[in-house]
Amino acid sequence: MSVFRQAKWSEPLIFELSVKGRVGFIPPEPEDEIKKKVGEINIRNEMLRVSEPELPELSEVDVMRHFTRLTEMAYGVDNGPVPLGSCTMKYNPRIAWEVSSDSRITSLHPLQDEDTVQGLLEILYELQKWLANITGMDVCSLHPAAGAHGELAGILIIRRYHELKNQIDRKKEIIIPDSAHGTNPASASMGGFKVVEVPSAERGNVDLEALKSVVGESTAGLMITNPSTLGLFEENILEIAKLIHSVDGLLYYDGANLNGIMGYARPGDMGFDIAHLNVHKTFGAPHGGGGPGAGPVCVKDRVIDPERNIRLSDLLPGFVVIYNEKTGKYQLKSPGASSIGFLKAFFGNITPLIWAYSYILMMGPEGLKKVTDIAVLNTNYFMKLMENVRGYSIPYGRGRFRKHEVVLSAQPMAEDVGVTAEDVAKGLLDAGFYAPTIYFPLIVKEALMTEFTETETIENIEKYAERLKEISETAYKDPSAPKKWPVNTTIGRIDLIKANHPTTVTPTWRLHVKRAKGEIK
Repeated sequence: MSVFRQAKWSEPLIFELSVKGRVGFIPPEPEDEIKKKVGEINIRNEMLRVSEPELPELSEVDVMRHFTRLTEMAYGVDNGPVPLGSCTMKYNPRIAWEVSSDSRITSLHPLQDEDTVQGLLEILYELQKWLANITGMDVCSLHPAAGAHGELAGILIIRRYHELKNQIDRKKEIIIPDSAHGTNPASASMGGFKVVEVPSAERGNVDLEALKSVVGESTAGLMITNPSTLGLFEENILEIAKLIHSVDGLLYYDGANLNGIMGYARPGDMGFDIAHLNVHKTFGAPHGGGGPGAGPVCVKDRVIDPERNIRLSDLLPGFVVIYNEKTGKYQLKSPGASSIGFLKAFFGNITPLIWAYSYILMMGPEGLKKVTDIAVLNTNYFMKLMENVRGYSIPYGRGRFRKHEVVLSAQPMAEDVGVTAEDVAKGLLDAGFYAPTIYFPLIVKEALMTEFTETETIENIEKYAERLKEISETAYKDPSAPKKWPVNTTIGRIDLIKANHPTTVTPTWRLHVKRAKGEIK
Protein backbone atom coordinates (compact mmCIF):
# COMPACT_ATOMS: atom_id res chain seq x y z
CA MET A 1 0.00 0.00 0.00
CA SER A 2 1.33 3.43 -0.87
CA VAL A 3 1.68 6.00 1.93
CA PHE A 4 -1.36 8.18 2.58
CA ARG A 5 -1.82 10.89 5.22
CA GLN A 6 -4.66 13.36 5.03
CA ALA A 7 -4.04 16.92 6.24
CA LYS A 8 -5.18 17.57 9.80
CA TRP A 9 -5.63 21.11 11.08
CA SER A 10 -7.15 22.39 14.29
CA GLU A 11 -9.38 24.53 12.17
CA PRO A 12 -12.10 26.44 14.01
CA LEU A 13 -15.41 27.44 12.47
CA ILE A 14 -15.19 30.62 10.41
CA PHE A 15 -17.37 32.39 13.00
CA GLU A 16 -14.81 31.59 15.68
CA LEU A 17 -12.11 33.32 13.60
CA SER A 18 -14.14 36.54 13.49
CA VAL A 19 -12.50 39.73 14.84
CA LYS A 20 -14.75 42.72 15.53
CA GLY A 21 -14.26 45.40 12.88
CA ARG A 22 -12.09 43.37 10.50
CA VAL A 23 -13.10 43.87 6.88
CA GLY A 24 -12.41 41.76 3.80
CA PHE A 25 -14.59 43.39 1.20
CA ILE A 26 -16.19 46.81 0.84
CA PRO A 27 -19.03 46.96 -1.67
CA PRO A 28 -18.78 49.94 -4.04
CA GLU A 29 -21.09 52.92 -3.54
CA PRO A 30 -23.75 53.34 -6.25
CA GLU A 31 -22.67 55.80 -8.93
CA ASP A 32 -24.25 59.27 -8.84
CA GLU A 33 -25.81 58.77 -12.24
CA ILE A 34 -27.54 55.58 -11.07
CA LYS A 35 -28.68 57.19 -7.81
CA LYS A 36 -30.14 60.10 -9.79
CA LYS A 37 -31.97 57.72 -12.13
CA VAL A 38 -33.31 55.39 -9.42
CA GLY A 39 -34.13 58.21 -6.98
CA GLU A 40 -34.76 57.89 -3.27
CA ILE A 41 -35.40 54.34 -2.12
CA ASN A 42 -37.81 54.19 0.75
CA ILE A 43 -37.97 50.89 2.57
CA ARG A 44 -40.85 50.49 4.96
CA ASN A 45 -39.79 50.50 8.62
CA GLU A 46 -41.32 47.08 9.27
CA MET A 47 -39.01 45.65 6.60
CA LEU A 48 -35.80 47.11 8.08
CA ARG A 49 -33.51 44.96 10.24
CA VAL A 50 -33.56 45.70 13.94
CA SER A 51 -30.11 44.20 14.54
CA GLU A 52 -26.88 43.58 12.66
CA PRO A 53 -26.74 40.29 10.72
CA GLU A 54 -24.68 37.55 12.36
CA LEU A 55 -21.81 37.39 9.92
CA PRO A 56 -18.14 36.62 10.61
CA GLU A 57 -15.80 39.64 10.28
CA LEU A 58 -12.55 38.65 8.55
CA SER A 59 -10.02 39.85 6.00
CA GLU A 60 -9.80 38.30 2.55
CA VAL A 61 -6.59 36.51 3.56
CA ASP A 62 -8.30 35.03 6.63
CA VAL A 63 -11.09 33.68 4.47
CA MET A 64 -8.82 32.24 1.78
CA ARG A 65 -6.57 30.48 4.31
CA HIS A 66 -9.54 29.10 6.22
CA PHE A 67 -11.10 27.50 3.17
CA THR A 68 -7.76 26.30 1.79
CA ARG A 69 -7.10 24.45 5.06
CA LEU A 70 -10.59 22.93 4.90
CA THR A 71 -10.04 21.69 1.35
CA GLU A 72 -6.81 20.02 2.47
CA MET A 73 -8.82 18.01 4.98
CA ALA A 74 -11.44 17.02 2.43
CA TYR A 75 -11.54 14.57 -0.45
CA GLY A 76 -13.07 15.21 -3.84
CA VAL A 77 -12.97 14.10 -7.44
CA ASP A 78 -9.90 16.30 -8.00
CA ASN A 79 -8.00 14.11 -5.50
CA GLY A 80 -8.99 10.73 -6.87
CA PRO A 81 -11.88 8.46 -7.91
CA VAL A 82 -15.24 8.89 -6.20
CA PRO A 83 -16.77 5.54 -7.17
CA LEU A 84 -19.89 5.78 -5.02
CA GLY A 85 -22.24 3.84 -7.24
CA SER A 86 -25.55 5.41 -8.10
CA CYS A 87 -24.44 8.87 -6.98
CA THR A 88 -20.95 8.66 -8.44
CA MET A 89 -19.19 11.95 -8.94
CA LYS A 90 -18.03 12.32 -12.52
CA TYR A 91 -14.97 14.46 -13.18
CA ASN A 92 -16.05 18.01 -14.01
CA PRO A 93 -14.28 19.41 -17.09
CA ARG A 94 -12.82 22.82 -16.23
CA ILE A 95 -13.97 24.35 -19.50
CA ALA A 96 -17.58 23.61 -18.51
CA TRP A 97 -16.94 25.31 -15.16
CA GLU A 98 -15.52 28.37 -16.94
CA VAL A 99 -18.48 28.64 -19.28
CA SER A 100 -21.13 28.16 -16.60
CA SER A 101 -19.39 30.66 -14.31
CA ASP A 102 -19.26 33.40 -16.95
CA SER A 103 -20.57 36.64 -15.42
CA ARG A 104 -22.70 37.21 -18.52
CA ILE A 105 -24.74 34.25 -17.23
CA THR A 106 -24.37 34.48 -13.46
CA SER A 107 -25.22 38.21 -13.30
CA LEU A 108 -28.54 37.86 -15.13
CA HIS A 109 -31.72 38.54 -13.17
CA PRO A 110 -34.61 36.05 -13.22
CA LEU A 111 -37.08 38.85 -13.96
CA GLN A 112 -35.02 40.27 -16.83
CA ASP A 113 -36.89 40.98 -20.07
CA GLU A 114 -36.79 38.01 -22.48
CA ASP A 115 -35.45 40.20 -25.28
CA THR A 116 -32.26 40.81 -23.27
CA VAL A 117 -31.53 37.10 -22.64
CA GLN A 118 -32.09 35.56 -26.06
CA GLY A 119 -28.68 33.86 -26.01
CA LEU A 120 -29.36 32.08 -22.72
CA LEU A 121 -32.86 31.08 -23.84
CA GLU A 122 -31.41 29.63 -27.04
CA ILE A 123 -28.98 27.52 -24.99
CA LEU A 124 -31.78 26.23 -22.75
CA TYR A 125 -34.01 25.57 -25.78
CA GLU A 126 -31.28 23.49 -27.41
CA LEU A 127 -30.61 21.63 -24.15
CA GLN A 128 -34.30 20.72 -23.91
CA LYS A 129 -34.11 19.30 -27.45
CA TRP A 130 -30.88 17.41 -26.82
CA LEU A 131 -32.14 15.82 -23.60
CA ALA A 132 -35.36 14.80 -25.34
CA ASN A 133 -33.30 13.19 -28.09
CA ILE A 134 -30.94 11.40 -25.66
CA THR A 135 -33.86 9.98 -23.64
CA GLY A 136 -36.13 9.26 -26.61
CA MET A 137 -38.78 11.57 -25.17
CA ASP A 138 -40.57 14.48 -26.86
CA VAL A 139 -40.62 17.44 -24.46
CA CYS A 140 -38.43 18.33 -21.46
CA SER A 141 -38.75 20.79 -18.60
CA LEU A 142 -35.48 21.96 -17.04
CA HIS A 143 -37.34 23.23 -13.97
CA PRO A 144 -36.62 20.65 -11.18
CA ALA A 145 -33.69 21.52 -8.93
CA ALA A 146 -32.21 18.03 -8.45
CA GLY A 147 -32.64 14.39 -9.39
CA ALA A 148 -35.00 13.64 -6.51
CA HIS A 149 -36.88 16.85 -7.35
CA GLY A 150 -37.30 15.54 -10.90
CA GLU A 151 -38.59 12.27 -9.47
CA LEU A 152 -41.19 14.12 -7.44
CA ALA A 153 -42.15 16.05 -10.57
CA GLY A 154 -42.63 12.74 -12.40
CA ILE A 155 -44.82 11.36 -9.63
CA LEU A 156 -46.94 14.52 -9.57
CA ILE A 157 -47.34 14.22 -13.35
CA ILE A 158 -48.64 10.67 -12.84
CA ARG A 159 -51.03 11.97 -10.22
CA ARG A 160 -52.22 14.82 -12.46
CA TYR A 161 -52.65 12.39 -15.37
CA HIS A 162 -55.11 10.29 -13.37
CA GLU A 163 -56.84 13.38 -11.96
CA LEU A 164 -57.46 14.69 -15.47
CA LYS A 165 -58.90 11.30 -16.44
CA ASN A 166 -61.15 11.31 -13.34
CA GLN A 167 -59.66 8.05 -12.08
CA ILE A 168 -57.48 9.19 -9.20
CA ASP A 169 -59.96 7.67 -6.73
CA ARG A 170 -58.95 4.18 -7.81
CA LYS A 171 -55.38 4.79 -9.05
CA LYS A 172 -53.75 4.63 -5.63
CA GLU A 173 -50.58 2.56 -6.05
CA ILE A 174 -47.07 3.04 -7.45
CA ILE A 175 -45.09 -0.15 -7.99
CA ILE A 176 -41.36 -0.03 -7.23
CA PRO A 177 -38.74 -2.82 -7.48
CA ASP A 178 -36.85 -3.71 -4.29
CA SER A 179 -33.58 -2.67 -5.96
CA ALA A 180 -34.80 0.94 -6.42
CA HIS A 181 -33.17 4.07 -5.08
CA GLY A 182 -34.59 5.11 -1.70
CA THR A 183 -35.85 8.33 -3.22
CA ASN A 184 -38.36 6.38 -5.37
CA PRO A 185 -40.68 5.24 -2.55
CA ALA A 186 -40.15 8.59 -0.82
CA SER A 187 -41.27 10.50 -3.93
CA ALA A 188 -44.25 8.19 -4.45
CA SER A 189 -45.35 8.64 -0.83
CA MET A 190 -44.97 12.42 -1.08
CA GLY A 191 -47.20 12.28 -4.15
CA GLY A 192 -49.91 10.62 -2.08
CA PHE A 193 -49.53 7.08 -3.42
CA LYS A 194 -49.23 3.74 -1.67
CA VAL A 195 -45.94 2.04 -2.49
CA VAL A 196 -46.08 -1.58 -3.65
CA GLU A 197 -42.68 -3.29 -3.70
CA VAL A 198 -41.82 -6.13 -6.07
CA PRO A 199 -38.78 -8.41 -5.58
CA SER A 200 -35.83 -8.99 -7.89
CA ALA A 201 -35.28 -12.40 -9.45
CA GLU A 202 -31.96 -14.24 -9.35
CA ARG A 203 -30.79 -12.79 -12.69
CA GLY A 204 -31.28 -9.32 -11.26
CA ASN A 205 -34.40 -8.48 -13.29
CA VAL A 206 -37.78 -7.66 -11.76
CA ASP A 207 -39.57 -10.89 -10.79
CA LEU A 208 -42.17 -10.90 -13.57
CA GLU A 209 -44.59 -13.27 -11.90
CA ALA A 210 -44.52 -11.18 -8.72
CA LEU A 211 -45.10 -8.05 -10.81
CA LYS A 212 -48.07 -9.57 -12.62
CA SER A 213 -49.61 -10.50 -9.28
CA VAL A 214 -49.70 -6.86 -8.08
CA VAL A 215 -50.57 -5.01 -11.30
CA GLY A 216 -54.26 -4.12 -11.43
CA GLU A 217 -56.86 -1.39 -11.64
CA SER A 218 -55.33 0.44 -8.66
CA THR A 219 -51.93 0.70 -10.38
CA ALA A 220 -51.15 4.34 -11.12
CA GLY A 221 -47.66 3.66 -12.43
CA LEU A 222 -44.30 1.95 -12.02
CA MET A 223 -40.98 3.60 -11.20
CA ILE A 224 -37.90 1.74 -12.34
CA THR A 225 -34.21 2.39 -12.87
CA ASN A 226 -32.67 0.80 -15.94
CA PRO A 227 -29.87 -0.23 -15.60
CA SER A 228 -30.77 -1.04 -12.01
CA THR A 229 -28.79 -0.32 -8.87
CA LEU A 230 -27.28 -3.79 -9.36
CA GLY A 231 -25.78 -2.45 -12.60
CA LEU A 232 -27.96 -4.80 -14.65
CA PHE A 233 -30.10 -3.96 -17.66
CA GLU A 234 -33.75 -4.95 -17.18
CA GLU A 235 -34.17 -7.64 -19.82
CA ASN A 236 -37.99 -7.68 -19.67
CA ILE A 237 -38.58 -3.95 -19.91
CA LEU A 238 -40.75 -4.17 -23.06
CA GLU A 239 -43.04 -6.72 -21.42
CA ILE A 240 -43.16 -4.62 -18.25
CA ALA A 241 -44.15 -1.51 -20.25
CA LYS A 242 -46.93 -3.44 -21.98
CA LEU A 243 -48.19 -4.75 -18.64
CA ILE A 244 -48.32 -1.31 -16.99
CA HIS A 245 -49.96 0.34 -19.99
CA SER A 246 -52.60 -2.42 -20.11
CA VAL A 247 -54.11 -1.00 -16.90
CA ASP A 248 -53.58 2.65 -17.98
CA GLY A 249 -50.61 3.10 -15.66
CA LEU A 250 -47.63 5.29 -16.56
CA LEU A 251 -44.06 3.98 -16.72
CA TYR A 252 -41.55 6.25 -15.00
CA TYR A 253 -37.81 6.14 -15.72
CA ASP A 254 -35.45 7.01 -12.87
CA GLY A 255 -32.61 8.43 -14.96
CA ALA A 256 -29.92 8.19 -12.30
CA ASN A 257 -28.20 5.40 -14.25
CA LEU A 258 -28.72 6.65 -17.80
CA ASN A 259 -24.96 7.00 -18.21
CA GLY A 260 -24.77 3.18 -18.45
CA ILE A 261 -26.75 3.10 -21.72
CA MET A 262 -26.43 6.64 -23.13
CA GLY A 263 -26.10 6.59 -26.90
CA TYR A 264 -27.13 2.93 -27.11
CA ALA A 265 -30.64 2.71 -25.70
CA ARG A 266 -33.33 5.26 -24.90
CA PRO A 267 -36.08 5.08 -22.26
CA GLY A 268 -38.59 6.49 -24.75
CA ASP A 269 -37.96 3.55 -27.07
CA MET A 270 -38.49 1.09 -24.21
CA GLY A 271 -42.04 2.32 -23.55
CA PHE A 272 -41.38 4.82 -20.77
CA ASP A 273 -43.77 7.77 -20.51
CA ILE A 274 -41.76 9.97 -18.14
CA ALA A 275 -38.04 10.24 -17.40
CA HIS A 276 -35.88 12.43 -15.23
CA LEU A 277 -32.12 12.96 -15.55
CA ASN A 278 -29.32 13.54 -13.05
CA VAL A 279 -27.12 16.03 -14.86
CA HIS A 280 -24.31 15.53 -12.32
CA LYS A 281 -23.82 11.86 -13.06
CA THR A 282 -24.51 11.74 -16.77
CA PHE A 283 -23.26 15.14 -17.91
CA GLY A 284 -20.46 16.11 -15.50
CA ALA A 285 -22.19 18.89 -13.53
CA PRO A 286 -21.25 19.23 -9.83
CA HIS A 287 -23.02 17.13 -7.26
CA GLY A 288 -23.85 17.31 -3.56
CA GLY A 289 -22.03 20.14 -1.81
CA GLY A 290 -20.88 21.36 -5.21
CA GLY A 291 -24.47 22.08 -6.27
CA PRO A 292 -27.01 23.53 -6.86
CA GLY A 293 -28.28 20.66 -8.95
CA ALA A 294 -30.70 20.12 -11.78
CA GLY A 295 -33.04 17.22 -12.55
CA PRO A 296 -34.78 17.83 -15.89
CA VAL A 297 -37.97 15.85 -16.41
CA CYS A 298 -39.06 14.70 -19.89
CA VAL A 299 -42.26 13.14 -21.23
CA LYS A 300 -43.74 11.52 -24.29
CA ASP A 301 -46.10 13.97 -25.92
CA ARG A 302 -49.03 11.62 -26.18
CA VAL A 303 -52.64 12.76 -26.06
CA ILE A 304 -54.43 12.35 -22.74
CA ASP A 305 -57.77 13.93 -23.53
CA PRO A 306 -58.57 14.45 -27.26
CA GLU A 307 -61.74 16.42 -26.54
CA ARG A 308 -59.95 19.03 -24.45
CA ASN A 309 -56.71 18.63 -26.47
CA ILE A 310 -54.64 17.89 -23.36
CA ARG A 311 -51.29 16.20 -23.91
CA LEU A 312 -48.82 14.71 -21.43
CA SER A 313 -46.43 17.63 -22.12
CA ASP A 314 -49.09 20.04 -20.79
CA LEU A 315 -48.52 18.53 -17.34
CA LEU A 316 -44.81 19.45 -17.15
CA PRO A 317 -43.77 21.78 -14.31
CA GLY A 318 -42.40 25.33 -14.53
CA PHE A 319 -41.46 27.32 -17.62
CA VAL A 320 -40.50 25.64 -20.90
CA VAL A 321 -38.50 27.53 -23.54
CA ILE A 322 -40.20 27.73 -26.95
CA TYR A 323 -39.14 29.29 -30.25
CA ASN A 324 -41.52 31.66 -32.00
CA GLU A 325 -40.91 31.29 -35.72
CA LYS A 326 -42.91 34.43 -36.54
CA THR A 327 -40.84 36.73 -34.36
CA GLY A 328 -37.64 34.69 -34.52
CA LYS A 329 -37.34 34.90 -30.75
CA TYR A 330 -37.16 32.48 -27.84
CA GLN A 331 -39.83 32.75 -25.16
CA LEU A 332 -40.72 31.28 -21.80
CA LYS A 333 -43.96 29.35 -21.92
CA SER A 334 -45.79 29.48 -18.61
CA PRO A 335 -47.32 26.32 -17.15
CA GLY A 336 -50.98 26.03 -18.19
CA ALA A 337 -54.08 24.90 -16.37
CA SER A 338 -53.21 21.19 -16.73
CA SER A 339 -49.65 21.59 -15.43
CA ILE A 340 -48.50 20.44 -12.00
CA GLY A 341 -47.30 24.07 -11.64
CA PHE A 342 -44.12 25.43 -10.12
CA LEU A 343 -41.90 23.33 -7.85
CA LYS A 344 -39.51 26.22 -7.21
CA ALA A 345 -39.17 29.88 -8.06
CA PHE A 346 -38.48 30.99 -11.64
CA PHE A 347 -37.02 28.75 -14.37
CA GLY A 348 -34.57 26.33 -12.77
CA ASN A 349 -30.94 26.21 -11.65
CA ILE A 350 -29.12 27.64 -14.64
CA THR A 351 -25.48 26.92 -13.72
CA PRO A 352 -25.64 23.09 -13.75
CA LEU A 353 -27.78 23.24 -16.88
CA ILE A 354 -25.13 25.29 -18.69
CA TRP A 355 -22.57 22.81 -17.38
CA ALA A 356 -24.53 19.93 -18.92
CA TYR A 357 -24.98 21.88 -22.15
CA SER A 358 -21.22 22.47 -22.39
CA TYR A 359 -20.49 18.81 -21.70
CA ILE A 360 -22.90 17.55 -24.39
CA LEU A 361 -21.62 20.15 -26.88
CA MET A 362 -18.01 19.13 -26.27
CA MET A 363 -18.67 15.41 -26.53
CA GLY A 364 -21.09 15.32 -29.46
CA PRO A 365 -23.17 12.19 -30.26
CA GLU A 366 -20.16 9.95 -30.86
CA GLY A 367 -18.42 11.25 -27.75
CA LEU A 368 -21.41 10.47 -25.57
CA LYS A 369 -21.45 6.90 -26.89
CA LYS A 370 -17.75 6.58 -26.21
CA VAL A 371 -18.31 7.77 -22.63
CA THR A 372 -20.72 4.86 -22.19
CA ASP A 373 -18.26 2.43 -23.81
CA ILE A 374 -15.42 3.30 -21.48
CA ALA A 375 -17.53 3.53 -18.31
CA VAL A 376 -19.08 0.10 -18.93
CA LEU A 377 -15.68 -1.37 -19.81
CA ASN A 378 -14.21 0.06 -16.58
CA THR A 379 -17.00 -1.45 -14.49
CA ASN A 380 -16.64 -4.90 -16.01
CA TYR A 381 -12.83 -4.81 -15.76
CA PHE A 382 -13.14 -4.00 -12.06
CA MET A 383 -15.67 -6.81 -11.63
CA LYS A 384 -13.30 -9.29 -13.28
CA LEU A 385 -10.50 -8.18 -10.95
CA MET A 386 -12.74 -8.87 -7.95
CA GLU A 387 -14.09 -12.25 -9.03
CA ASN A 388 -12.99 -15.08 -6.76
CA VAL A 389 -11.28 -12.75 -4.26
CA ARG A 390 -11.56 -14.26 -0.80
CA GLY A 391 -14.14 -12.53 1.41
CA TYR A 392 -16.20 -10.98 -1.40
CA SER A 393 -19.01 -12.19 -3.64
CA ILE A 394 -21.01 -10.67 -6.51
CA PRO A 395 -24.72 -11.45 -5.94
CA TYR A 396 -27.43 -11.51 -8.64
CA GLY A 397 -27.02 -11.96 -12.38
CA ARG A 398 -24.17 -14.47 -12.21
CA GLY A 399 -22.20 -14.34 -15.48
CA ARG A 400 -23.97 -11.19 -16.70
CA PHE A 401 -22.06 -8.09 -17.71
CA ARG A 402 -22.73 -4.95 -15.69
CA LYS A 403 -23.42 -1.49 -17.06
CA HIS A 404 -22.52 1.54 -14.97
CA GLU A 405 -21.77 -0.14 -11.62
CA VAL A 406 -21.27 -3.42 -9.82
CA VAL A 407 -22.36 -4.37 -6.30
CA LEU A 408 -19.92 -6.51 -4.32
CA SER A 409 -20.88 -8.16 -1.05
CA ALA A 410 -18.55 -8.48 1.94
CA GLN A 411 -20.93 -11.00 3.49
CA PRO A 412 -18.46 -13.93 3.20
CA MET A 413 -15.85 -11.89 5.10
CA ALA A 414 -18.40 -10.80 7.71
CA GLU A 415 -19.52 -14.39 8.29
CA ASP A 416 -15.95 -15.78 8.34
CA VAL A 417 -14.14 -13.24 10.51
CA GLY A 418 -16.65 -10.49 11.45
CA VAL A 419 -15.16 -7.80 9.21
CA THR A 420 -18.05 -5.87 7.64
CA ALA A 421 -18.68 -3.66 4.63
CA GLU A 422 -18.24 -0.64 6.88
CA ASP A 423 -14.80 -1.89 7.95
CA VAL A 424 -13.87 -2.42 4.30
CA ALA A 425 -14.97 1.15 3.51
CA LYS A 426 -12.79 2.52 6.32
CA GLY A 427 -9.87 0.50 4.97
CA LEU A 428 -10.28 2.17 1.60
CA LEU A 429 -10.32 5.63 3.21
CA ASP A 430 -7.16 4.79 5.07
CA ALA A 431 -5.35 4.18 1.79
CA GLY A 432 -6.52 7.46 0.24
CA PHE A 433 -9.44 6.06 -1.73
CA TYR A 434 -13.01 7.24 -1.56
CA ALA A 435 -15.30 4.56 -0.15
CA PRO A 436 -18.17 3.22 -2.23
CA THR A 437 -21.81 3.36 -1.15
CA ILE A 438 -22.26 0.69 1.51
CA TYR A 439 -25.33 -1.28 2.61
CA PHE A 440 -27.19 -0.34 -0.56
CA PRO A 441 -29.10 -1.69 -2.39
CA LEU A 442 -30.81 -3.22 0.63
CA ILE A 443 -31.30 -6.56 -1.13
CA VAL A 444 -27.52 -7.19 -1.01
CA LYS A 445 -26.11 -7.98 2.41
CA GLU A 446 -22.89 -6.13 3.31
CA ALA A 447 -23.13 -4.31 -0.01
CA LEU A 448 -20.28 -2.33 -1.57
CA MET A 449 -21.71 -0.48 -4.58
CA THR A 450 -18.85 0.60 -6.82
CA GLU A 451 -18.69 2.55 -10.06
CA PHE A 452 -15.78 3.85 -12.08
CA THR A 453 -16.65 6.52 -14.59
CA GLU A 454 -15.08 6.88 -18.03
CA THR A 455 -12.50 9.32 -16.68
CA GLU A 456 -10.76 6.79 -14.41
CA THR A 457 -7.56 5.14 -15.60
CA ILE A 458 -6.82 1.45 -15.62
CA GLU A 459 -4.08 2.08 -13.03
CA ASN A 460 -6.58 3.65 -10.60
CA ILE A 461 -9.00 0.76 -11.02
CA GLU A 462 -6.25 -1.80 -10.43
CA LYS A 463 -4.99 0.07 -7.34
CA TYR A 464 -8.53 0.13 -5.94
CA ALA A 465 -9.00 -3.60 -6.50
CA GLU A 466 -5.55 -4.28 -5.02
CA ARG A 467 -6.49 -2.37 -1.88
CA LEU A 468 -9.69 -4.43 -1.53
CA LYS A 469 -7.55 -7.57 -1.72
CA GLU A 470 -5.15 -6.20 0.92
CA ILE A 471 -8.11 -5.50 3.20
CA SER A 472 -9.28 -9.08 2.80
CA GLU A 473 -5.82 -10.45 3.56
CA THR A 474 -5.57 -8.28 6.68
CA ALA A 475 -9.06 -9.26 7.81
CA TYR A 476 -8.34 -12.99 7.62
CA LYS A 477 -4.93 -12.56 9.29
CA ASP A 478 -6.00 -10.19 12.11
CA PRO A 479 -9.76 -9.42 12.21
CA SER A 480 -9.25 -6.85 14.98
CA ALA A 481 -7.10 -4.56 12.77
CA PRO A 482 -9.88 -3.37 10.40
CA LYS A 483 -11.99 -2.37 13.40
CA LYS A 484 -9.45 0.40 14.19
CA TRP A 485 -9.52 1.97 10.71
CA PRO A 486 -9.21 4.71 9.55
CA VAL A 487 -6.05 6.04 11.20
CA ASN A 488 -4.65 8.10 8.30
CA THR A 489 -7.60 10.46 7.79
CA THR A 490 -8.34 13.83 9.37
CA ILE A 491 -11.10 12.31 11.48
CA GLY A 492 -10.91 8.75 12.81
CA ARG A 493 -13.84 6.37 13.04
CA ILE A 494 -16.84 8.27 14.24
CA ASP A 495 -19.71 7.12 16.41
CA LEU A 496 -22.45 6.64 13.81
CA ILE A 497 -25.23 7.02 16.36
CA LYS A 498 -23.91 10.35 17.67
CA ALA A 499 -23.23 11.51 14.12
CA ASN A 500 -26.87 11.03 13.19
CA HIS A 501 -28.80 11.49 16.44
CA PRO A 502 -30.80 14.76 16.78
CA THR A 503 -29.45 15.36 20.29
CA THR A 504 -25.82 15.30 19.18
CA VAL A 505 -25.56 16.20 15.51
CA THR A 506 -24.83 19.93 14.97
CA PRO A 507 -25.29 20.80 11.30
CA THR A 508 -25.40 24.62 11.59
CA TRP A 509 -23.63 27.49 13.34
CA ARG A 510 -26.86 28.64 14.99
CA LEU A 511 -27.40 25.17 16.48
CA HIS A 512 -23.78 25.16 17.67
CA VAL A 513 -24.32 28.48 19.47
CA LYS A 514 -27.52 27.27 21.06
CA ARG A 515 -25.83 24.09 22.26
CA ALA A 516 -22.91 26.14 23.65
CA LYS A 517 -25.36 28.37 25.54
CA GLY A 518 -27.24 25.36 26.83
CA GLU A 519 -30.45 26.53 25.15
CA ILE A 520 -31.03 23.11 23.62
CA LYS A 521 -29.92 19.65 24.58
